[in-house]
Order: sequence, then structure tokens, then C-alpha cells
Amino acid sequence: MKTIFDKETRDGLISRINLLDESSKPEWGKMNVYQMLKHCTLSEEMYLGRTKYKRSFIGRLFGKVALKGMLKDDSPLTKNNPTVPQCKVTEAGGDIEAQKKQWIELVEEYGKTSKTDFEHTFFGKMTREQMGQLAYKHVDHHLRQFSN
Repeated sequence: MKTIFDKETRDGLISRINLLDESSKPEWGKMNVYQMLKHCTLSEEMYLGRTKYKRSFIGRLFGKVALKGMLKDDSPLTKNNPTVPQCKVTEAGGDIEAQKKQWIELVEEYGKTSKTDFEHTFFGKMTREQMGQLAYKHVDHHLRQFSN
């Protein structure tokens, strides 16, 4: 399975991120391009451990089962999955180029980290392999949402 810890995979994702601009429209979901960029930046900060959130009660009950289902194969994430509340973006707009730059910097950080333990607010403790696969699938999901 693809992982964000692979340089070639990261480079492909970054090329796709660079295709986004103010005219990019979603094929599904409620977020505009700025909101998606900001959401992904917030998500990467959580995945990389820069921000920490308390684990949700529902995640304690169902997180491991949901994670296993998401990572069982190479299939992309399904449309309109629920969002971690802390990564929801309500502001309508902002600097798209600045958000792209910040997101790309965070994606590149996966190539520099030796971190082996990750904690997700819904899925809980994750291995490096699980985190790499989930982070890839999440980025890919949102790029496909905007036809990239």
C-alpha cells in the first residue's frame, strides 16, 4: 500500500497539490478549496504530533475497527466521511497560496521524521506504517475531491 513516508509518493502528492488554485471546485462535499487546504494542514499537524487533542469517546469505542477497515486495501477513502471536529474549517476563505505552501511543507516533513508512534483523536495509537497509509489516503482523498 502507498505511504506518505515514501519520497516518490510524497512528490506525486505535492505535484497534485500544486495544481490547486482559486478556481478549483469540489466534486463532492461542502468545503471550498481554501477550507480543504486549511483542513488538510490542520490534519497533518495532528498526524505529525504538532497538535494534540483528547481522544473522542466514540473513537475509543469504534476507532480501531474503523481504522482496520480503512487500511485493509488500496481502495480510496469513501466520499463524505466525518471530519475530526478540531480539523473542521468554518472560515469561508483566505490565502490559498499560503495554505498550499504550508500544506506542502508539512507533507515534506514526513520525509524528515523518525517518529514511530502516532496518536489520532479518533483512531488512537497508530504504528508508523498505519499513519503513513492513512496520511496518504487522506491527502489523496481531498485531491480527488478537487479533481487532482
